[in-house]
Amino acid sequence: MSEPTVHTFQAEVNEVLRLVIHSLYSHPEVFLRELVSNASDALDRLRFRALGEPDLLPEGETPRIELIPNPDAGTLTIADNGIGMTAEELAKNLGTVAWSGSRDFVQQLRAAQESKEKGLQLIGQFGVGFYSSYLVADDVDVVSRAAGTTAAHRWSSQGKDTFTIEEAARERHGTSVVLHVRAEHREMLSEHRLRDLVERYSDYVEHPIELVIQRDGKEERRQLNRANALWQRRPAEVTAEQYEELYKHLARDWEGPLAWRHFHIEGTQMFAGVVFVPRRRGWDLFDPGQHHGMRLHVQRVFVLDEAEELVPRWLRFLRGVVDSEDLPLNVSRELLQDSRAVRTIRQQITSQTLDLLSEMSQEKPDDYGHFWNTFGVVLKEALHFEPDVKEKVIRLLRYESAGREGLTSLTDYVARMKEGQPAIYFAAGTSRAALEASPHLEALIQRGYEVLLMTDPVDPFAVSAIEDFEGKPLLSAMTAKLELPKRDGEGSSSEGDGDAAAHPLLERFRAVLGDAVAEVRPSHRLKDSPVCLVIPEGGMAPHVERMLRAVQRVDGPLGRRILEVNLDHALVQGLATVHERDGASPRVSAWIRALYDQAMLAEGSPVEDPARLARHLTELLQEVVRTEANRPA
Repeated sequence: MSEPTVHTFQAEVNEVLRLVIHSLYSHPEVFLRELVSNASDALDRLRFRALGEPDLLPEGETPRIELIPNPDAGTLTIADNGIGMTAEELAKNLGTVAWSGSRDFVQQLRAAQESKEKGLQLIGQFGVGFYSSYLVADDVDVVSRAAGTTAAHRWSSQGKDTFTIEEAARERHGTSVVLHVRAEHREMLSEHRLRDLVERYSDYVEHPIELVIQRDGKEERRQLNRANALWQRRPAEVTAEQYEELYKHLARDWEGPLAWRHFHIEGTQMFAGVVFVPRRRGWDLFDPGQHHGMRLHVQRVFVLDEAEELVPRWLRFLRGVVDSEDLPLNVSRELLQDSRAVRTIRQQITSQTLDLLSEMSQEKPDDYGHFWNTFGVVLKEALHFEPDVKEKVIRLLRYESAGREGLTSLTDYVARMKEGQPAIYFAAGTSRAALEASPHLEALIQRGYEVLLMTDPVDPFAVSAIEDFEGKPLLSAMTAKLELPKRDGEGSSSEGDGDAAAHPLLERFRAVLGDAVAEVRPSHRLKDSPVCLVIPEGGMAPHVERMLRAVQRVDGPLGRRILEVNLDHALVQGLATVHERDGASPRVSAWIRALYDQAMLAEGSPVEDPARLARHLTELLQEVVRTEANRPA
């Protein structure tokens, strides 16, 4: 045999190992769950490859995972007869953190190091479950032989800066992980302890997990798990803990799911599955290049890890598994796209998930609020992309509301509407604080009308798909077509508009601002503010337009909007008096531009000339200070 070759760990792996070895985790027993999950994946991948390469899986060979404790030597071996690894794969898979956000992962580990009492188990979340071996071991050896090859290799490391790879001997394909267990963790080698850990963490694994004991010179084998797919059992037979462990295995998450739904569908097609709603976003939720989907089995045979054809994009946060009795074992992604069976599965997953969310919203509103704050922005995409489920999704929508704490549904909004209120009003912007301070809401709030606050970039597109709810149209408080019903002692909102529009001061506004605005008109929505900008028919909210321009890298001014002027405001009336006295005064033009800049700032848009605005404000402040200074004491 050749001499061992020495390799250096990737920098991020060194940091992971350092944190793990220094007892980051309060439950070191999770190492067994991670190593058994890795072995189960290796068996699944071999079985899938064997569909096209039957020689890889000898006839009569049973896929299995073996736990081999040796108390005398202080070792525990976790062995499988799965896909195995070549020397190159050993170096790549065990010497690097195979995740594009590995630095972020290390930062999370550092942050969690001070939270041992919470039992954080980040291992596994980013595909680094193997390194949990060092929670209990000083030295780790991995002997592996790739299926279809005759050569085996040993990977060895003490979990420090380097690892070695050398030739080894192994009778069959698969991998053996040999842990040299530290003295304080030797209780992990007892039969009772191993049985307890497998029942707690890995009973859902569909492959047999066997305890192999040498007793009086004879080998004894005992299966520790039930080895039937959890999703094929009746829900009444599965505990919450078992569902949580299945989720952690599928999602590589350290935290349990927020909710789940276990279903069996029988009829023209037969399939079973479990869908899980995570508690938090994955790092790649908004990465368009990433696959998001369900794990697919066909007749208990693992086929695809992320079958995105099984779930719509607006449910991409889901995790879970589906096992079909009708799809062919050699199913491909191309076949999935054109399969009637897949369309039926997709419809059922969608229906089961929406029913689950509806139940959660009614029975566990706090959990649903957590879900909405985490994934609501994704669920809203259904309004635009999938009209068939629009009615169900509309009832799941939640928004903040001006002057109210917490989230509200459209159903609750309508139940609280004032008598005679003609529409459901909403405002879209970048934050709740900015919207509540917006001048666009003044007349609505004064009338006692509730205004929904929409702060996700997707909101303007999503809400455009909702024409009305329970007979009430949805109307933006920021559009030019906002019409408010008259109140007692008040004329209609359009009464006298023709005369007001011809007001001399408005003509001066039009002359000064020119093409910067599409129109200047008197306002009926303003009560406490002098001016505001509103969106013309067919226009786009300014914050959305800015976002799209940034994505497309387009420079230049935003689309022109309508400037509304509150002719009843004391400031505007004073400006009208100055204009009437001296229509050519350059100061009137400067103040008009300052008011326009103020309207730009109020809607969250940058002003065209910040220096000009600063100069105008300085001049105004100087004048006010001078007047105050000359006032008699």
